Amino acid sequence: MQLKWLEDFAALAQTRSFTRAAELCHVTHPAFGRRIKALEAWAGTPLVERGSGPVRLTVAGESFLETAQQMLHNLDSSREELRSVVGRQTRTVTLATGRTLARTLVADWLVRLRPLVLDAEVRIVTRALADTVLLLERHEADFSLIYHHPALALRMDARQFSHLTLASDKLVPVARADVQGQPLHAFGDKAAPYLAYAHSLALGRLVEDHLSQNPHAPSLQRCVECDSADALYEYVLKGLGVAWLPWSMVHADCKAGRLAVAGDRRMEVRFDVRLYRPKRRLSPLAERVWQAFVSG
Repeated sequence: MQLKWLEDFAALAQTRSFTRAAELCHVTHPAFGRRIKALEAWAGTPLVERGSGPVRLTVAGESFLETAQQMLHNLDSSREELRSVVGRQTRTVTLATGRTLARTLVADWLVRLRPLVLDAEVRIVTRALADTVLLLERHEADFSLIYHHPALALRMDARQFSHLTLASDKLVPVARADVQGQPLHAFGDKAAPYLAYAHSLALGRLVEDHLSQNPHAPSLQRCVECDSADALYEYVLKGLGVAWLPWSMVHADCKAGRLAVAGDRRMEVRFDVRLYRPKRRLSPLAERVWQAFVSG
């Protein structure tokens, strides 16, 4: 069955004339008649009563007309939706990243790129580290902004993907500051209450690897585990314990005296933030965004 047969049948039902319907469909009268017969052969029953006067549909034809019109409507709607999707894709840049990076580095990224994306949409998808990579591999994202550190053991095929190092950051142990500006929970002989990341988070794996490998690791009492750096940040502000948070997130609070660093530099975990893209050609908008980062 061909789509044009449905269009022919709908035109015939509308005009009740083979001649006028053939003209509407821009086809000769004989060719139009052959297409209606082909549709009837596919349906396995006559759809049109042939004779003198206006064309009449058979009972089967009347029944099938509603189906044919609905199918044509659905196909037309689907075509318009696809055109709309394609139009949005040319004006959309999709970035896959983690929730913490979306709050910190991506916020600065959006300000910097605003002149490039004034008439476009930046779609930000937050996922766990492995999922952001998967979105890139499936061509469901233009870019992936992720943490890079040997402890994360993330492998990206250099034959398929390029990357830029956009920033360097560090995780620092912080606690609420007391009236003297000192950490409310300091490292010492007594175990400090520890606000930990869930192991599913990349930041959690960085901290746990650091503590397990560090001979100077402090005594900690794990009291809270959470899969959100934002939530841990709030818990620290309320004085519930010590958490290793990105310096980009807490440096303003430390400067203002709301938070205080609980350990020395041996407690810091340094890492990079990388922007990955496929080596295949992206949309013109995505290519301009990439070039803006390349040019610095």
